[in-house]
Amino acid sequence: MLNMAEGVARLGALAASPVVSTLADAFERAGFELAIVGGPVRDALLGRATNDLDFTTNARPDDILRVVEPLATATWDIGRAFGTIGAKVRGEQIEITTYRADSYDGVTRKPTVEFGDTLEQDLARRDFTVNAMALRVPGPSLVDPTGGVEDLVATTLRTPSDPAVSFGDDPLRMLRAARFASQLGFSLDPATGQAMTELRETLSIVSPERVQGELVKLLRTDDPARGIRLLVDTGLMQLVLPEVPALRLEIDEHHHHKDVYEHSLTVLRQAIELEHERHPGAEPDVVLRLAALLHDIGKPATRKLEPGGGVSFHHHDIKGSRMARKRLQALRFDSDTISSVSRLVELHLRFFGYSEGAWTDSAVRRYVRDAGDELERLHILTRADVTTRNKRKAARLKSAYDDIERRIDELAAAEELGAMRPELDGNRIQEILGIGPGREVGEAYRFLLDIRLDEGMIGEDAAERRLREWWAARSEA
Repeated sequence: MLNMAEGVARLGALAASPVVSTLADAFERAGFELAIVGGPVRDALLGRATNDLDFTTNARPDDILRVVEPLATATWDIGRAFGTIGAKVRGEQIEITTYRADSYDGVTRKPTVEFGDTLEQDLARRDFTVNAMALRVPGPSLVDPTGGVEDLVATTLRTPSDPAVSFGDDPLRMLRAARFASQLGFSLDPATGQAMTELRETLSIVSPERVQGELVKLLRTDDPARGIRLLVDTGLMQLVLPEVPALRLEIDEHHHHKDVYEHSLTVLRQAIELEHERHPGAEPDVVLRLAALLHDIGKPATRKLEPGGGVSFHHHDIKGSRMARKRLQALRFDSDTISSVSRLVELHLRFFGYSEGAWTDSAVRRYVRDAGDELERLHILTRADVTTRNKRKAARLKSAYDDIERRIDELAAAEELGAMRPELDGNRIQEILGIGPGREVGEAYRFLLDIRLDEGMIGEDAAERRLREWWAARSEA
């Protein structure tokens, strides 16, 4: 719960910080207004850490540069057309933007940039009331024309103006609502939620890259499931990741199975918990979180009702991998993310045979080889995929995965398992067999790799002997 006395004290400390006081004095001497705006004010009141300092002013971009340049070690004006000047002052990166009074054409989300004259006018155009507060400096004094403090106390997200107008101006704000709901643990006020449902189709004017950016920011929060539920419930997820709402499989009266949608959200939550536990302090792993959310998206397409009331999803891992790749490509994710997520989805079932019977060393080596650079993520995803309420079954699966990780570590220490290459490289194969580059070298390499996987390290002499025997038998065939 928001403690106003502590929040006010944090605002005072923010205003007194070296970079803020330096800028405040400089703008005041030049005859301009200056205010910290948006997220830094909200986070100071909530006691949340913030890394960004955003300012707004009645000074125009040329005036901003004139005031800031003597104080800065670097400046950049890539956002000059939108009134934004960036600078590095006293070791901190800051942005200062001229008051805005933008208008929208209702067809695209690109505003007609218009500079404003007052701070209150600038705040009224922002996305949510909790982000529409400013701290005038020097002073300092809090400016809150739309009731942001009251909404912080009520843990509510509300648009400063009519939500239909706000979302109609910029539909991306609907995705931002989901992100802030997860990031802050807030709920939507009824009118805002209703407008999101009614205007969800307008999201189609937003570029895939912008949608992807908000999805990534949502997944980076500590509780993305909150925002995901909001997007599913309002119908927006149908336009972002339609495979996710499709997981809410219909359950008929004769065939019963767990809700795959709820299971997937649980896997996502457990993956995040394991991520924090195994890698404390690390940046959020968006690839892992995407894989956790999407790992079962192949189930609706492979669902089959079996005689006797059972339900099967044969090969949903392969189907899901292809679906994940296609969807992430549509959202313009980079190729590395697409490859990693689709690979994790494809491999997420591989472990479960291990708990039914001990694998040979060869099987463990192949598991490591197939996972490649995604092995640690696969460890986490596979552990997170256990959502059974049967404590005995859950304990058995945990013990089995503890065992396979132990065996991987032991084999890695003994055999340089991470490299997972034959003991003879392509050049050596050509020398031994007296052949040049070509298909035969690849076939020989795969032959030696199979030996490596099945038998471990056998030594270069033995590898050469086996290669010569294979080549001789191949030539006679």
